[in-house]
Amino acid sequence: MAEVSPKIIIPESFQVSSDDLLGHLSLIWDLVKAPLIVPVLTLGVYVCLAMSLMLFMERLYMGIVIILVKLFWKKPDKRYKWEALQDDLESGSSNFPVVLVQIPMFNEKEVYKLSIGAASNLSWPADRLVIQVLDDSTDPTIKQMVELECQRWASKGINITYQIRENRTGYKAGALKEGLKRSYVKHCEFVCIFDADFQPEPDFLRRAIPFLAHNPDIALVQARWRFVNADECLLTRMQEMSLDYHFTVEQEVGSATHAFFGFNGTAGVWRIAAINEAGGWKDRTTVEDMDLAVRASLKGWKFVYLGDLQVRSELPSTFKAFRFQQHRWSCGPANLFRKMVMEIVRNKKVRFWKKVYVIYSFFFVRKIIAHMITFFFYCVVLPLTILVPEVSVPIWGAVYIPSIITILNSVGTPRSIHLLFYWILFENVMSLHRTKATFIGLLEAGRANEWVVTEKLGNTLQKTAEAAKNKANMKAPKKRRFTFANRLNHLELWFAAFLFLCGCYDFVHGKNNYFVYLFLQTLTFFITGIGYVGTIIPSS
Repeated sequence: MAEVSPKIIIPESFQVSSDDLLGHLSLIWDLVKAPLIVPVLTLGVYVCLAMSLMLFMERLYMGIVIILVKLFWKKPDKRYKWEALQDDLESGSSNFPVVLVQIPMFNEKEVYKLSIGAASNLSWPADRLVIQVLDDSTDPTIKQMVELECQRWASKGINITYQIRENRTGYKAGALKEGLKRSYVKHCEFVCIFDADFQPEPDFLRRAIPFLAHNPDIALVQARWRFVNADECLLTRMQEMSLDYHFTVEQEVGSATHAFFGFNGTAGVWRIAAINEAGGWKDRTTVEDMDLAVRASLKGWKFVYLGDLQVRSELPSTFKAFRFQQHRWSCGPANLFRKMVMEIVRNKKVRFWKKVYVIYSFFFVRKIIAHMITFFFYCVVLPLTILVPEVSVPIWGAVYIPSIITILNSVGTPRSIHLLFYWILFENVMSLHRTKATFIGLLEAGRANEWVVTEKLGNTLQKTAEAAKNKANMKAPKKRRFTFANRLNHLELWFAAFLFLCGCYDFVHGKNNYFVYLFLQTLTFFITGIGYVGTIIPSS
């Protein structure tokens, strides 16, 4: 007998053709669209336009102020008292205050020698300088390497101390706080902080300390970062463009107009008395540097930013490391805003307009609105209006204002102006992660206190290139293997698919030719989705 194949019996009421199914879906869409989809999307457009105007006004204000600062404001050494510290023939180096240099580390195998060596070569009297290496490494081999490097410099007469903790409580903030508790720190007046990849020039302290020594109301002197690997790949060039605007405009304007800005966590010198008065280091968020800066500002302390004082550092050169860094930098400020907004409002030691600047401009617009408008408007709302033609976006909101904002953002890095368009597309991709991190911080959700140390490569790439050129004497180092699956970033790929469908629909049915932007944005999401953004070398 022939085998009888099993049959699935479907009731006749459920047996519909594909045309009927599409018809039912179309009917449901028509029933839902007018009373629900259109009003919600219209509201989304209005909200996004309002946020876009807020960001536009903030960028315009910053642009006008930075022009006035460059043309008419006095330089920091003219606004404040500044005199070079000199050796005295009778008292020797006693004119120089005792400075503590803290170098926090965590498994920094590739860069620990750079920061320790740079700190040890600072041109400051040896008896007035204390270097403290705060090593939270979990790898015993790396800990031994760092300790031996400290001993090597100590043998040359450098006052350098190697400090470890039993646990990593508080991460970087915990390490810095623990370092200030040491008995030999009590006679130190100022503390200078360098992350493991930062390499200050020998005259760093001689240029920064006079601001603190001669102006008792100044708590912090912040230097600018200069990136040694900015030309490594397209990813590092994109980061340079974003950070250069931050240093060239945001920090400069905050310092010149309100004597307040966010401490960048490194390449800065603090007055230890100001740290203590502000309540010391706290680990309640992942931006302990910004936390301390806001609290010190509320106590009436002033900050000075020195754009001419630059410190070499390294940018993340892998997309994974960059994503973790951006999560911390986006989540932390939002979480801190949640914790401190009412404290700022109730404070009576600072002027009303300074409160407005800190709450509205520093926190709300730059740390929250800037991320959300970029993601929701250009990656969600604008594509959806293509599928719902009843909702339109005015041309000034879709093109003119974003173009002006982009031009204002680009002033920090003139040499990369030819990369501006791709930078916009890349920033839109990163806004996805920044927006997610911002909501996590505001809601204090699961990953609010996640701390992943940014991977640093130091001069590893240079050594690899040199080794490859000298194959006769040594074997070329093995390349790290990445499987294609490990590279995939699924969230970016899903958005690439969504934008591609919207672009195709606009190409067939649309009237505004948004498909040009949508296809380019799709390509950028796809490139980051497959993890190859960090391998592209930009043309100069």
